[in-house]
Amino acid sequence: MENAIVMSGIRPTGFLHLGNYFGAVKNYVKMQDEFTCYFMVADLHSLTTHPDTKELKNHVTRVLAEYIACGLDPDKAALYCQSHIRETAELYLYLNMLAYKGELEKTATFKEKVRQQPDNANAGLLTYPVLQAADIIIHRATLVPVGKDQEQHLEMARNFANRFNHRYGDVFPEPKAFNYGEQLIKVPSLDGTGKMSKSENQNATIYLADEDELIRKKVMKAKTDAGPTEPNSPKPDYIENIFLLMKLVSAEEVTAKFESDYNNCTIRYGDMKKQLAEDMVKFIAPIREKAEAIRNNHTLLREVMEKGAAKAGKSAVATMEIVRQAIGLKYY
Repeated sequence: MENAIVMSGIRPTGFLHLGNYFGAVKNYVKMQDEFTCYFMVADLHSLTTHPDTKELKNHVTRVLAEYIACGLDPDKAALYCQSHIRETAELYLYLNMLAYKGELEKTATFKEKVRQQPDNANAGLLTYPVLQAADIIIHRATLVPVGKDQEQHLEMARNFANRFNHRYGDVFPEPKAFNYGEQLIKVPSLDGTGKMSKSENQNATIYLADEDELIRKKVMKAKTDAGPTEPNSPKPDYIENIFLLMKLVSAEEVTAKFESDYNNCTIRYGDMKKQLAEDMVKFIAPIREKAEAIRNNHTLLREVMEKGAAKAGKSAVATMEIVRQAIGLKYY
């Protein structure tokens, strides 16, 4: 897979959290040393659910700053804003001619978003998978780091690429999911009801921008019970969640100690949560502080955006030359 092209993106619709880091960004940092990588802030996608753009600039710069604070290097990977690559909108238009209303209406995310925002069931929501396909194949990417919840969209991207190839000639490779053969980590929420979210259950989510005291407060409110009454009892989901979080940020011997206490029915959840809170603080604080410094460095952020747009733009322009030729839109 040498010289393979990787593409992924994240919507700037809220603060990045621990789930974004362990479920995506940690792998991105590894990928940038092995592949040609395009990592996008999906500001156009955000307009489908967040049409009020007063905070959009702040959210975009925050995502970029947190990307860099987590270890992404603008000299290694293209870090760019979706809206800065105008060619994507052109490819999106062509792909819409190959997408069908029935298949778009069946997508799980469309149905879910319409349920959430029935008064804003816009065409952008319906054709979201088409724009996502354009984002990927405009770089002729073959590797896309996605989780289970995005597999349907990736399958649709493959379908649109194959339809284009069938109709106009072999232009696009098939994008495939790639995560180093690992199951992507889904970081559980602190209340034991699902995974951490950028916009929902904020009190049960650890954000990369959270202050130390807020982290401690959130962790100490994590759901527990009276503890096991029999040795080696199975853990309820909400207790398993606390152990999973501890495995992500604590030393192995610390986790092993509390595993042993649980199995021996001597565990003190208060002590466990205090330890987890301090380990969370130790993990998050350097990222938060570095991201804050980057956010306040407007010159650096502008340079990052311009550098990323130049890299991504060069790729997009080259692809669109081939696309227009294949469709037959080159008249002279």
